Formats: sequence, structure tokens, C-alpha cells
Amino acid sequence: MLDIPGRTSSAVGALDRMFGALPPKDVLALSIRDLFPGRIAVVSSFGADSIALLNLVAEVDPSTPVLFLETGKHFEATLRYRDMVAEKLGLTNVIDLVPSAEALAQKDPDGLLHAREPDACCAIRKVAPLYEALSGYDAWITGRRRDQTFLRNRMEVFEADGARTKINPLADWSQDDIDTYIWRLELPRNPLVDESYASIGCAPCTAKVAPGEDVRAGRWRGTDKIECGIHGAT
Repeated sequence: MLDIPGRTSSAVGALDRMFGALPPKDVLALSIRDLFPGRIAVVSSFGADSIALLNLVAEVDPSTPVLFLETGKHFEATLRYRDMVAEKLGLTNVIDLVPSAEALAQKDPDGLLHAREPDACCAIRKVAPLYEALSGYDAWITGRRRDQTFLRNRMEVFEADGARTKINPLADWSQDDIDTYIWRLELPRNPLVDESYASIGCAPCTAKVAPGEDVRAGRWRGTDKIECGIHGAT
């Protein structure tokens, strides 16, 4: 295990300067085995491109905890895909995070909060369960990339995230890189991709994307919302 001097922004910045240019699999191996052994998790939506990161993680250590936000609003196809991918890749520690029953009863009794206040719905069903679960870890791994939104285009591989370190091993990959990796290894994508869903989240807030549209155009269509909130503004 490497000696990491604290979790301050400057310390995490030093990590990024030292290791941020490594290939994604090397970033994962370093993070899972050396930097944060036993104190790191992957957060995955099992969405359109998730298989790329999950396959890399499985090659490093298939027992790494994979946190899945089971919001209660997912497409059934995504839930079946989650189970299939876990079995295919040999992921042995996929953990469903569910929203508080009390919070749902108080703030979303009819299950339609997503239509009235999508930010509040995400806060209950995604943000709160994730950050409660992350209290048990020193670091978490995401599949975010710089090319996904303008808010992410200066994202680092190693980021300070409060008391934790957030690691984005695919930050420098493009959509072509993702597509090529998945195609080369013949990895299965979420079946909703074949139905024109380019970015996949909860069913009520995910729409199909027309040819030529931005891949995230179908998320919260018709609103100015572009993120669920688990990554703050990015």
C-alpha cells in the first residue's frame, strides 16, 4: 500500500500529476490494489457505456464493490442487464443502494416527484443513498469522461470529493474509444442502446435520442437539468 499524505485537494492534485496520465487499467490497478485497498468502490449505472469500465475493473479485481443506485425507477431491461453483466464478468460484489422508505413516504408518496421536482427526486433516490454508502469508503471510481458534457471537459483523473477521492480512469477516452473497446472485446451493451437510448438512467426521465442529437439529449428532456446531482455540478 502506498503512503498517501491525507485527502486534501493538494494531495489529490499531486496524485493526479503523478498518475493521471496512466492508461485506465493501470489507474484502476494502482487505485484498487495500492492506493485504497479495501476502501474503494465503483459506482455504475449499468447504462449505455458502463460495460467498458466494468470489464476493466473485473480484469483488475472482480471482488471490487460495485454500487448500483436501485432507484425503483429503472427500466426492467437495465435490471436484467445488471444481473447478466455481473455474471458474465464475474463481478462478485454488486451492491444495490435503495432510497430511504421513510423519505419516499414523506416526499414522494405518489411516485411522481420526478415529474414535479426532478432535482428533489434525484436527491432522494440517488444522492442520499450514494453518499450514505460512500461513508464506508475512502475513494470511488466513476465512468465519467471529458467529452460527455461541457462541464466535464477539464475534469481530472483524480479529484478531491470532500473527505474522499474520486477517480475517473476513462476521463481521456472519447466515445470512439469506448465503442472500439466494446466492439473489440465483443462486450454486451445495455439492450436499450439498440432502441435509440444513447444515455440511460431512470425510465421516466430517459428518452430516445434522434440521429445527430447529443448522446445526453434524452436525459431529462424538456428541462434544463443535465446532471442527477451525485457529481455536484459535473
